[in-house]
Amino acid sequence: MKPVTWGVLSVSGHYRLRVSAPLRHSEIVDVRAIASRSLDRARAAGADMGIPRAYGSYEELLADSSIEAVYIPLPNHMHVEWVKKAADAGKHVLCEKPLALHADEVSELIEHTNKRGVLLMEAFMYRYHPQWIRARETVQIGEVGRVTAVQSSFFYNNRDPKNIRNRTDAGGGALLDIGCYTASSARYLLGREPERVVSLVQRDPDFGTDRLTSALLDFGDVQAQFTVGTQTYSEQTVTIWGSGGFLRVELPFNAFPDVPLNVHVSNGVGSRDIATGPADQYRLQFEAFSRALRSGDAPPTPPEDALANQRVLDAIFRSEKSGGWERVG
Repeated sequence: MKPVTWGVLSVSGHYRLRVSAPLRHSEIVDVRAIASRSLDRARAAGADMGIPRAYGSYEELLADSSIEAVYIPLPNHMHVEWVKKAADAGKHVLCEKPLALHADEVSELIEHTNKRGVLLMEAFMYRYHPQWIRARETVQIGEVGRVTAVQSSFFYNNRDPKNIRNRTDAGGGALLDIGCYTASSARYLLGREPERVVSLVQRDPDFGTDRLTSALLDFGDVQAQFTVGTQTYSEQTVTIWGSGGFLRVELPFNAFPDVPLNVHVSNGVGSRDIATGPADQYRLQFEAFSRALRSGDAPPTPPEDALANQRVLDAIFRSEKSGGWERVG
């Protein structure tokens, strides 16, 4: 398969730390250009990461006719603008989560990219790690019996007032930054959407962002609960409880790429740890998207999934204001 040529919009610390290195070893992903609002920064980043072309504006990269797809790791509040501009330039788009800040904006992006004939996907990389594929299969075949509950948590401690995760104007806060993962993973495991949600939100008195958010998602016969926070000791876990056992994904989201990871299963037969990997979830995600582009298939995670997830997040924020249950949708 001919490699897909990619460009990266922004000199992102996330891209440099987690994404750049594994993509250099891919036979079907060719990262050819990077852009920053500073040409010097773009050139320095390109030289450091082995990216041959550097541009001093995002528009210049989008004007490069050799680039087929772009990765957008920009701050949350910039996603809508640059997804649209990338689509207008005929580029396929893999955009970091959340795709937008509200469900109506996600709907706009789906309509816009469909009209331009380009692929759009929200970058929930965890779904491409074999530990998650194995976890979902294990649940689906009934190893823990009838699923009754999903519990998850995701925390880190960041009190830097200049960090975009602590800025309301940049779409910061726990729910949009990491709660999107806990909502997404519950929906992924269960294969359906919650009917309603209720939440409890604690906001930072200085930043105004939600620094500790808990939500209960009602799937009818299954309850999913999560707590996420930006000023708590770093930790993450997902546990699925059933009538006949439980399953725990022990490092669900920031998976190490170079060691096997365990999915713990305990049921009436006994307990075991299912080792998966090593695997790099970022490389797997980019390659899955690239294969879809080459084959003319739909993106492996359709943008409608981003819309469904954002509707859950919107309902959680509505519940914060109303103090009660809110319907999803």
